[in-house]
Amino acid sequence: MKFTIKKELLLEALSKVSKAISTKNLIPVLAGVKFELKKKKLTLTASDNDITIQTTIDSDNEENFKIENEGSIIIQGKYILDIVRKLPDDFINIEVIDELKILIYTENSEFNLNGISESEYPNVGLEESKKKVDIKVGTLKSIVYQTAFASSNEESKPVLTGINFNIAGDILECNSTDSYRLARKVIKLDKSSEENYNIVIPSHNILEFTKILGDDEEIVELHIFSNKILFKTGNLKFESRLINGTYPNTSNLLPDDSFLVVSTNLNAFYNVIDRVSILTSDKEKNIVTLETQGNTLILKSSSVEIGRVEEKMTVNKSNNEDIKISFSAKYMMEALKSFSTETVDLHFVGEIKPILIKSSEDESLTQLVLPIRTY
Repeated sequence: MKFTIKKELLLEALSKVSKAISTKNLIPVLAGVKFELKKKKLTLTASDNDITIQTTIDSDNEENFKIENEGSIIIQGKYILDIVRKLPDDFINIEVIDELKILIYTENSEFNLNGISESEYPNVGLEESKKKVDIKVGTLKSIVYQTAFASSNEESKPVLTGINFNIAGDILECNSTDSYRLARKVIKLDKSSEENYNIVIPSHNILEFTKILGDDEEIVELHIFSNKILFKTGNLKFESRLINGTYPNTSNLLPDDSFLVVSTNLNAFYNVIDRVSILTSDKEKNIVTLETQGNTLILKSSSVEIGRVEEKMTVNKSNNEDIKISFSAKYMMEALKSFSTETVDLHFVGEIKPILIKSSEDESLTQLVLPIRTY
């Protein structure tokens, strides 16, 4: 294998696949990146058995990428990424000599690395399904940004560590919950899905995928299987395992009605909670108390060791009812951060019932935060 390539081309591809390089090293070969140079294109693959990422670079333009000899080898991921990133030259030469020795060189630099035979690399199928679901890159990014934070970190409830994708016809409903809050995003797909799907994708995996996505207008294909999902866009493939288990029916958590709706400016409300939570401590779950008196919203918190704080702001209310309720400032702020609207509506059902956060400017998104009893 021997080729010359523009540094930025190789670096971009390596930066994408490196997110799947295994750090646990239970199988040493998974700490490497598979380089496969065939049919006028270079294919890079990395996998940690949980996710697999593959990207290709075509040699359409010999000025940027020139192939001399085809071949395959596995190069240690950490080193190849560091070497390519730190070399100052615009072009890099990579050559395999004596089958397992890799020579990486430019005009003034030369690195010799030990490679691993491609025959030792596990078989990475990355097969595509006959039936696929198309979604815009920008839409997928917003879904993940607006829901992933609400998933659980506790491995004792594996199914809650993922985002539930429920596809029926042209409706995609995504839910994420850790039992204390819920994030829900419902969108209409441009094209109906041939099959209905109800799957759970690990939040961490899909977050990693959104970090390497490009243009928001591009299309991502979802190829869904019983135990895995393959995302394909342009020259990039990203495969993740799915989480086994039945996702809870979160619709039961959403109250049908509310006795009071409070409308407020999103940024102003967020900033007040941010300030009021300064005097809360982790031990006390960042508890903030919200109270309405007429059109005045009062937010306060107190700590025996630190002190107390109270702030007021003017809001719009749906009626003359009043409410007093406590909640986690952290959970409320994370829910608010998921909105990109100017205003939010807080729907109150009762002092020990969930708080529903919506916005008339974006009806696709619903956030729910459970209250905390303070007595």
